[in-house]
Amino acid sequence: MQAQPLCSRHVLAGAALAAAFTLAPTAVIAQSPSGNVPQDYYRAEFIILERLVDPTGIEEQMSGKRVEPSIHPEKALWVDQEGGSHRSDLKLVPRTELHLNQAAARLERSGNYRVLAATGWYEAFPPDYDGEPLQVAIGDWLTDAGQRAVEGHIVVDRQRFLHVGVHLNHWMINEEGLKAIPAPELPLEDVAEREGQEALVTQADSDSAAADLTEAFEAPTADPLQLITWIRETRRMRSEEIHFIDSPTIGVLVFFKRIDG
Repeated sequence: MQAQPLCSRHVLAGAALAAAFTLAPTAVIAQSPSGNVPQDYYRAEFIILERLVDPTGIEEQMSGKRVEPSIHPEKALWVDQEGGSHRSDLKLVPRTELHLNQAAARLERSGNYRVLAATGWYEAFPPDYDGEPLQVAIGDWLTDAGQRAVEGHIVVDRQRFLHVGVHLNHWMINEEGLKAIPAPELPLEDVAEREGQEALVTQADSDSAAADLTEAFEAPTADPLQLITWIRETRRMRSEEIHFIDSPTIGVLVFFKRIDG
C-alpha cells in the first residue's frame, strides 16, 4: 500500500528533475582485478526526505492500520547513531558525489523538507539479482519507544529490469498511550481481600508487593508508538531517471547511474 500525498508531488519531483541536468562530480569507482569495470555496474542513489508538516493535520488516519512485524536485516543502509553520525555496512560515496545532491539541496532550501539520509554506493546488479533487505533507521530519536521516527528497509532486485522496494514506517509518540492508570489508594490488605487472597501478608511483603502493584498500575497502558504514515511500494527503475516514492510525510528519491567501461 502507498499512502496518498496531500501535497502536490510536482513540487518535490520538479525540484529533483530540475537538478537532473547537472551532473555530479565523477566518483572513483571500484574495479575488477582485471582493471575493467564489472558488467551491470551501477551507482545506486537514495535520498530519504521528511516533509515538514504537523502530523496531526494529516487527513489519512493510520492509527488503525495493522503493521506487519518489522524484519531485521543483516545489512544496514543507513542507521543514525548518537552524536549525529550514522552506520552502514555498504561503502557509501560522499553526498557531494551524488547526482541527486543538488535536488536534495534545493528541497532543503525550500524550507518544506528535511533530508534524513542522502547516500549512494556502487554495485553490480546482474539479471536475476536477488538483493537482500537493507536496514533504515533515521530521523528523531523517540525516547519513550527506544527507536528512530522512520524505520524499515529498502531492497534492490533485478529481473530483466531493476526494481526497488521501499518499506518504511513513520512513527510518532502516542501521548494518550503514555498516560498511566493511577495506582489504587486501598491498602494492600484490602486489595488482596477483594481479589480473594487469603494468605497472610506481612508488613515486609506488603511493602514489596505494594511497590510492584504501584509500578504495574503506573506503567503505560498502550504502545507508545503511533503510526503517522508508511510507504509500501515496489517500483521498476529506469537508469538515468529520477524516481520518487512518497507518502504524506516521507519520500524517497531514487536514481541509478549505469557505469560503463
